Amino acid sequence: MKKNWWKVLASMLVVYTIVMGFLSEVPRLPILNESIRNLYFHVTMWMTMLVMLTVSLVYSVRYLLKLDLKYDTVAFAAAQVGVLVSVIGIVTGMIWARYTWGAFWVNDPKLNGAAITLLAYLAYFVLRGAVEDGEKKARISAVYNVFAFVIMIVFIQILPRLTDSLHPGNGGNPAFSSYDLDNRMRMVFYPAVIGWSLIGTWILELKVRLYRLEQKRNELQELSTENFGRKTIELKK
Repeated sequence: MKKNWWKVLASMLVVYTIVMGFLSEVPRLPILNESIRNLYFHVTMWMTMLVMLTVSLVYSVRYLLKLDLKYDTVAFAAAQVGVLVSVIGIVTGMIWARYTWGAFWVNDPKLNGAAITLLAYLAYFVLRGAVEDGEKKARISAVYNVFAFVIMIVFIQILPRLTDSLHPGNGGNPAFSSYDLDNRMRMVFYPAVIGWSLIGTWILELKVRLYRLEQKRNELQELSTENFGRKTIELKK
């Protein structure tokens, strides 16, 4: 139980976020109105994505430095979780856009950058699936993962700040501040960021354990096949 305290915390924070996200008071602002509640879900998904993709990058670099496949496993699993929450982030963002901008998708640099980022990481999975040799797959994937992370930073964090964007904090628009993110919302938003990030970490841990169990099973199967082949040869002799 002592080792799993953070899982209990994650569950409590997410439940708190969901309940307070729908029931707590929010600022009554033009255009945003009640849709501002999506801040607790949409923005936190993107922050969780940044955490997961950063973890994936770190472990890809660690693999390139030490050439240990266990680091590649973590990098791969973290990228999967990052893509999962990014899809949720895009869907929740489209819903929010429909009620504030009038359409599910508009020509916004951050929206387009999110789509490009998602395609870049989907290409990462395609690349892994195209290479059969484990070590070669890990090396190529690790190098590509570094470039994919750079693409993500450029198209989501840098370009939207240099061009016109409808998103807060980009293209000259003010970020969420005392104008719209008051103390009541901060009491939900910050725990939501921590809670969803911990949930992402929890999913990552489960995926890594699953992949390692599959690797052990494959190793045992290969060993059994080798032993069976040896016994067959011995019997023939």
